[in-house]
Amino acid sequence: MRYTLIKNGESRSFPDADPFYAGAGGVEQAEVVLYSGVPFKQDSTRALILVELGDESLAEHAGEDGIANVLGFARYRNGDDAPSQLIELVRQPNHDDAVVAVAREFFQERGFQVAVSSDQIGRIINRLVLPKYNAALRFLDEGLASQEDMDLTCKLGLGYPDGPIERVIRGGLQHHHARTKALFDTFGTPSYAPPRRAIVAYHRASKDGRVIK
Repeated sequence: MRYTLIKNGESRSFPDADPFYAGAGGVEQAEVVLYSGVPFKQDSTRALILVELGDESLAEHAGEDGIANVLGFARYRNGDDAPSQLIELVRQPNHDDAVVAVAREFFQERGFQVAVSSDQIGRIINRLVLPKYNAALRFLDEGLASQEDMDLTCKLGLGYPDGPIERVIRGGLQHHHARTKALFDTFGTPSYAPPRRAIVAYHRASKDGRVIK
């Protein structure tokens, strides 16, 4: 399927020079239109309109009832790390399974792995892993073990490719703060509350004028 990208702002899923741009064409011929940033333009003549999401719900842009050919997506990315090959495809209750299948196939044909999520803030990955990262940072503050020892136990004992603390520090604790605070503000679950080190990093980055995404 022919596709194009319309950037209304910076894309965390497809930063500049990402190989995905090489296959993009003009707007007129595109069957699939991807939007980074909003607003998007509703167009029933397109097979798919895919709206890049941050932490927010797709319903903020497409309404609670949804739009038949408009789905959300987010390419998983750990802070400032390069984007992964995982796409979280976001559907709403009224979306037809066939439309979701077309969107899944579109991304898979371009080398991505696709997981389908309902339209909930945080979706799959952040809902699962952020409490683990928060716990590791709190244990570090409490003196349970050093960062090196906690990361090592997770890598050797659990088979993680990298430790939880080294991962969030590498990606940027200020970005971790933004992700986990969005979930805490939404759900109020204590395990989502930003840990001290992330709060400090967020405020330091804000004072320094650094962009927090």
